[in-house]
Amino acid sequence: MSKGVAGLTTGAGTTTLPICALIGSASARIRILEIHIFNTTSTACNVVLCRLTTAGTPGTSATSRLTDAADTATLVGVLKNTYTSTAPTTTELGYGWPIPAAVGGGIAMTFPDDTLTIPAAANAGIGLLVESGTGQALRVTFRWAE
Repeated sequence: MSKGVAGLTTGAGTTTLPICALIGSASARIRILEIHIFNTTSTACNVVLCRLTTAGTPGTSATSRLTDAADTATLVGVLKNTYTSTAPTTTELGYGWPIPAAVGGGIAMTFPDDTLTIPAAANAGIGLLVESGTGQALRVTFRWAE
């Protein structure tokens, strides 16, 4: 099983346009291992984890990297930046975090089993939405296995 990592600095996002999302494909099931979320501003915001089932209009793709230098697989997972005009279909997953009003304030979550997976389906993904109010530019990293 290959393991990948990707990170980026997001735009603000909204309650309907994801801040970012890890998107899979129909060729592989992805298991989320870690998500790190850190504030790049001095304004607090609340974020929630969501499942995506349609494409929407995402921003640019971060570079996905294998965590094992000896692994020669091609990663399927792609971390997409802040969604712009068309919102994907999302469902909140019950995970939410207050991100404190301090540069560098945030959280690193680990998912040690199959708690959080992306099915092998086109446009499927796991992303972050603003829970309420105004979003902020965040530094986000996803680590996963596929």
